[in-house]
Amino acid sequence: MNIGQASAASGVSAKMLRYYESIDLIPRAGRTEAGYRVYSAKDVNTLRFIRRARDLGLSIERIKLLVGLWQDRERSSADVKRVAQEHVAELDAKILELTAMRDTLQELADACHGDHRPDCPILRDLEGGARRAKVTKHVGSRKHGTAGDAVPCHTV
Repeated sequence: MNIGQASAASGVSAKMLRYYESIDLIPRAGRTEAGYRVYSAKDVNTLRFIRRARDLGLSIERIKLLVGLWQDRERSSADVKRVAQEHVAELDAKILELTAMRDTLQELADACHGDHRPDCPILRDLEGGARRAKVTKHVGSRKHGTAGDAVPCHTV
């Protein structure tokens, strides 16, 4: 099949197909006499594998490793599990980081009255920049923060 057909069958764009070839994630496609790429059913299966791995957020380096393990019938499933568990640990860390950011922003938004006055703790926090990064991370990492912990929008 040609690149368009392989793209449609695998869910991987033609541009990504060419990129995956250029970084040796997939083998170079065969060529017709006219120079057009030709893909096999095996190539499409590999592309589907890669697409699913990308959907799960795996890096190209990990995908290369997993493709190699997938194609190696002598491999140990423990090797595959280790790669998956490493990725899960990274995802857990990202989830904690994103949750802390969300919590911090929510606390700041809760402390802001959102009225016609110009004072705003959200902008004050952003203005503080790196000086407040440690405090913000600490505040955002608590499980249950209260709006009382944040600086009020305006003083009376």
